[in-house]
Parts: sequence; C-alpha cells; structure tokens
Amino acid sequence: PIGRIGAMAAKQVILQKIRDAEREMLLNDFMSRGDKIFVGTVKRMDKGDLIIESGRVEGRLKRGEMIPKENFRTGDRVRAMIMDVDLTLRGAPILLSRSAPSFMIELFRQEVPEIEQGLLEIKTCARDPGSRAKIAVHSNDRRIDPIGTCVGVRGSRVNGVTNELAGERVDIVLWSEDPAQFVIGALAPANVVSIVVDEERHAMDVVVDEENLAIAIGRGGQNVRLASELTGWRINIMTADESAQKQAEEADGIRKIFMAKLDVDQEIADILIEEGFTSLEEVAYVPLQEMLEIESFDEDTVNELRTRAKDALLTMEIAREESVEEVSQDLRDLEGVTPELIAKLADAGIHTRDELADLATDELTDITAQTPEEATALIMLARAHWFAGDEAQSTT
Repeated sequence: PIGRIGAMAAKQVILQKIRDAEREMLLNDFMSRGDKIFVGTVKRMDKGDLIIESGRVEGRLKRGEMIPKENFRTGDRVRAMIMDVDLTLRGAPILLSRSAPSFMIELFRQEVPEIEQGLLEIKTCARDPGSRAKIAVHSNDRRIDPIGTCVGVRGSRVNGVTNELAGERVDIVLWSEDPAQFVIGALAPANVVSIVVDEERHAMDVVVDEENLAIAIGRGGQNVRLASELTGWRINIMTADESAQKQAEEADGIRKIFMAKLDVDQEIADILIEEGFTSLEEVAYVPLQEMLEIESFDEDTVNELRTRAKDALLTMEIAREESVEEVSQDLRDLEGVTPELIAKLADAGIHTRDELADLATDELTDITAQTPEEATALIMLARAHWFAGDEAQSTT
C-alpha cells in the first residue's frame, strides 16, 4: 500500500502534470490565433527581464531585447514582437523583442493597409533601436508611391511607428533590383557623386563631395552602417580626391602585374589599363574581337599577349595549389574556414593558425573580403588556443 507521504508526492506529480497540460493548452490556443505582436501589461520584473501578461498567457521581454533607455513599470501597456516559444522556460515561455527589425516591419504592416493588401512590400529593415532605422520599400502597383504611402498624410503613418519605438527616426528607402541604385537611396540624405561596384568583394566605393561626407557617414558611422546592413553590401565612403588616389594605386598595382607577368613595358601595360583591362584573366579570355579593336595593337601583338596571359595564369594556379597544400591542418580545422577561404589565405602567405591569429581585422578583410565582424570573429577563434594556454598555466 502507498503511505501518506507517497500519496502526497503522487498528488503533487499529478497536479503538476495537470498544470503543464493546461499551460500548454493555453499556449497552443494563443499561438493558433496567428498574432505576431504580443500586447499585454507588465506584471513584474524578473532579473532585469519584463514579464508581460496577456490574458492568462505570459511573455518574457529580456533587457537586451528592449529599446535602450526604455523603462517600464508594473501595469504599463507593452507591445512586442513574438520571436519564439520555449516551453522549457518556467513562467513566461513566449520570448519577445522590441529591438528586432521584424518588430518595425510588423508595426508598418499594421499602420499601412497597402502592405497587408500586397500592394506594397517591405523588403528589408536595419535598426539602431531607439535612435534610427532604415526600411526598404517596393510597390507592386505602379500607381502607388511606396515612400509617400508609408509616410502617410502629414507623416501620420511613420509617426505612429516612431512613437511606439521611443522616437526612433525612420528613413524610408526605395528598394531597387540595381544594387548601386539601392545603395545610393540607402545613403540618403547624402548626395552621391559616383559609385564603383566590386562584385567579387561584394563592396562598393561611394564618392561624395566634402559637404556630404559627414552626412553620408553619419554620427558615429551610423548612416553608412545602417545603409550597409539594409543593402547587404560593404560600403566605403570617400571623397573625390580619396577615390582618385585609390584608383591611381590600383592602376599602379595592375600595371606592375601586367609588366611582370606579361613581360611587357609600361607603355603596353598602360594601354591595357586605359582600355579597361584590370586582370590577367581578362587579357586571356575576353572575346578576341574586343582586343583586336584596340588601335595600338595588331593581331600578332594581341595573340602574343593572350598566350602570355594564359601561361602566367597556369603558372600561378600551379603555385597556388602548392601554397594551399602547405596550409596547416590546425588552420583547416578552424570552424568556418572553407576551401575558398583557405585559397585566399594561402595566396596572401597565411599558412598556419598562428599567422591568421597575428592579423588585424582590416588586414584580414582586405584578404578575404569578409565583413569586419566576420573577420574579427575568425581572428578571435584562431587566437583561442593562446588564451587556453594562459589559463592552463595560471591553473598550474
């Protein structure tokens, strides 16, 4: 027979099971409504997090998901984006955010009926929560002005979003399939003089005049950072003088490669550069007719240049393969290091984990075309064994 203590323990288990089943049923009922925004009142604080109550369901708004400098008190009404549901959490299993870009997108969806109707789309959103944001909009109906529609009469629609987000200023940008045009729009209100697109490095050099330099960069780099996040491109802001200097340096580098690898004098190298050739691959493989149109070259010269370019590329490829083979196993084993990345590192003479760890962030981004954040993370990963060694020594 079960004793009194055993019976009480069994009762507690049964009651807990009932509570868990009731809780899960409430959650399933709530989530089945399809709401994306959680609306409730602050019930209490829990280690810096807000516990928000909506009916019989609770959500958790962590400090890191709030807008900076935003303060709520018990009983305050709060709206936040539903990000996830974690049934393993005790108390409030619905995880919320007010700083996520998706929250701003959903707020615009509620303010702008044309978005819900499919006439307008918000393509992307980038936020510096509580300070400034950029959204990219596109119209599926040519009769509708996407920017004006999102702004609303006297700014009523965009102000509705700004007021909800503690005064966060919103730049509404016209989305474009043309990456360069998209970037130009994303950098508003700065006026762009010219732009150079580097597809391989997924980067753009954007030239502005001196008057627009500070506007394009923004306070603390905010404008260019948000524009880069919005468009997905690395954006380098520079003046006309800086651009001219960079182009001259690049041309000098290309000139040296042509002179060394093609075994030609500066005059021939300069002709190739003036005709728009920037690599040995272009000299070797552009359509023959394109090179024959260069007035300074006859057919024999063109054929000779193409042959030398192909030979140089073959020699370089053999050397590259040998260099890749020299890459150490500990570098290959690093998380996130792909064969493509290994080839780029080998080309730059980086063959060991320690050599990678010795690099600065800007050095690695120049080699791999990664974002500064990606490069920093990889360098810190490469340095991890240094700190592990220090900890082991300290323990000893």
